[in-house]
Amino acid sequence: MVTALSCPLTAQRWESQYYFDEDKSGLVFTDLAFPSAQRGVAVGYITDGKRQDPVALVTADGGEHWVRSALPEMPVSLFFLNENLGWLVTSKGLWRTTEAGKNWVKLPKPPAEILRVSFVQEQHGWAVGARKTILETEDGGQHWKKVAAAAEPPGDPRYSAYTWIAFANPETALITGWNIPERRWGDESPDWMDPESALLRSDLPHLNYSVRTLDGGKTWTSNSASLFGEMERVRFLPDGQGLGLTVYSQGFRYPSEVYRIDWRSGKNRSIYRDARFAVSDVWLAPNGTAYLAGTVVQGKLRDVVPGKVRVMSSADYSVWRVIPVDYRAEAHRVIFAAVDEANMWIATDMGMILKLAAGR
Repeated sequence: MVTALSCPLTAQRWESQYYFDEDKSGLVFTDLAFPSAQRGVAVGYITDGKRQDPVALVTADGGEHWVRSALPEMPVSLFFLNENLGWLVTSKGLWRTTEAGKNWVKLPKPPAEILRVSFVQEQHGWAVGARKTILETEDGGQHWKKVAAAAEPPGDPRYSAYTWIAFANPETALITGWNIPERRWGDESPDWMDPESALLRSDLPHLNYSVRTLDGGKTWTSNSASLFGEMERVRFLPDGQGLGLTVYSQGFRYPSEVYRIDWRSGKNRSIYRDARFAVSDVWLAPNGTAYLAGTVVQGKLRDVVPGKVRVMSSADYSVWRVIPVDYRAEAHRVIFAAVDEANMWIATDMGMILKLAAGR
């Protein structure tokens, strides 16, 4: 049984540091990164009618002030190796910064559509993406080669993707992905246009992929299993303890489920699920405290109506503490970025960035 407790009034709370509030337009954040306690980068796009204008926000003082600038391509995800050096995946390729997001230089286009990158050294990294793509670079993204294990799991590559990569330490990493059968790729109309059909599209088991390395990427081992939902997030500590987040479809009883992962034993166990709380990101503190961020479910069509942002934490994965959030914060999805428990941020897909502040 999951127990949730309200946080005392004198305890921590999530306070707004940036709030996009311009008439007739909105700001959707797609990713957020804080490589240090002072430097942070948020990327997304401004919507104005049918227009979508890619933007980046950069801070050098822990989020007290943000500088907004235009991006040349639609941003997908961020990865930072240190305070200054980072990469931006876009809808058309890959960019690199050496000044914490103040400048971006385009790299040669990878040989496949990528969604995320992860680097262990300035020159050595991996990219994951559509059509069972896992790539490796040893020259900082100038050239890429395919990882053979990526193609091993069953399923048509046209309906397959690797969407997440997480390193516990320089030797140990996990890549996750999925294959959704062709019958699920039909009607692309928004759920709000046909709510009855959206609710009738019950979640079906489909292949979930995992590709692992224990030797710093020299060798990779792939696996597949027929499961409900998709594994959207994995966060690890250097000792192999981790959290995994599975997100389910509209017709499933729960919007999401969080698992505790033990890399050493290979065992996973469910630690949180609630029909009223759609978790969209997780974070694991160095001391093992788990943090969950998401939204309060407003109706049966969870992805249509935005909900109040909620953040919870637990040290024992049994009793969960609800941390107060700025009352204006609403979203469909929430993203974590953290250095440690004293320096934690979340961004919403409705234009707000919040920081975890100490109690007064």
